[in-house]
Amino acid sequence: MIAVDTSTWIAYLQGDAGQDADLLDRALRDRQVLMAPVVLTEVLSDPMLPSEVSRTLSELPLIEVGAGYWQRAGELRAKVLAKRRKARLGDALIAQSCIDRGIPLLTRDRDFRAFAGAAGFDLLIASAAD
Repeated sequence: MIAVDTSTWIAYLQGDAGQDADLLDRALRDRQVLMAPVVLTEVLSDPMLPSEVSRTLSELPLIEVGAGYWQRAGELRAKVLAKRRKARLGDALIAQSCIDRGIPLLTRDRDFRAFAGAAGFDLLIASAAD
């Protein structure tokens, strides 16, 4: 199972090529994708998103938010900020969802490296050039 960040979803939905798009395509075929709630919110925020895509994404299984999630996410973000690294709130919430579930995150966003370094979760970073 994997989670997929907004950066990769956007590239995939726009038809961009890349290692991450290929990995996402395979994971979708194999039903190995879990949706982080924050990512679903970010992707569904696109007013140009076709309704059929919105429905399909909404049907993917969500990573459940467990007890203490918000506190753990805040502590994770504090660790990253203490190292004077970029730590967007949405990224902290996505990272904590992956940490809690013990699954890797597929992304094009290199800012997640700071969270992976602080918490030791698996990160699959790819770009269109890969």
